[in-house]
Amino acid sequence: QVQLVESGGGLVQPGGSLRLSCAASGVSLGYHGIAWFRHAPGNKREGVACIHRDDNTHYTNSVKGRFTISRDNANNTSYLHMNNLKPEDPAVYYCATKESPFPCQVLVAGPVHYGAMDYWGKGTSVTVSS
Repeated sequence: QVQLVESGGGLVQPGGSLRLSCAASGVSLGYHGIAWFRHAPGNKREGVACIHRDDNTHYTNSVKGRFTISRDNANNTSYLHMNNLKPEDPAVYYCATKESPFPCQVLVAGPVHYGAMDYWGKGTSVTVSS
């Protein structure tokens, strides 16, 4: 059984930082790759960051230079390091993966349907407020 469990969300002031974690079981993040998404009220779900099996990374434009996706294959965990958080970043953040290869460039280019990935975590909430 595949499980993805996000953690690390919380309340942070503008300009602050958070590190989100995605612990996986039943699926190898090193083999399949992993992507992070966010869904804010009133907005569509969007891809934020994605890392391929070969460690190539992709980001949506609004987070480039501020967010970094990484993966610890030994612990089967992915991280999303978020720096300089802005008022437009609050959302529930999800990690997700898929059995077949997935196009990172497409996932971070616009809204993403839930069916685009096979496995999703339950999400962790990020709030940015002074």
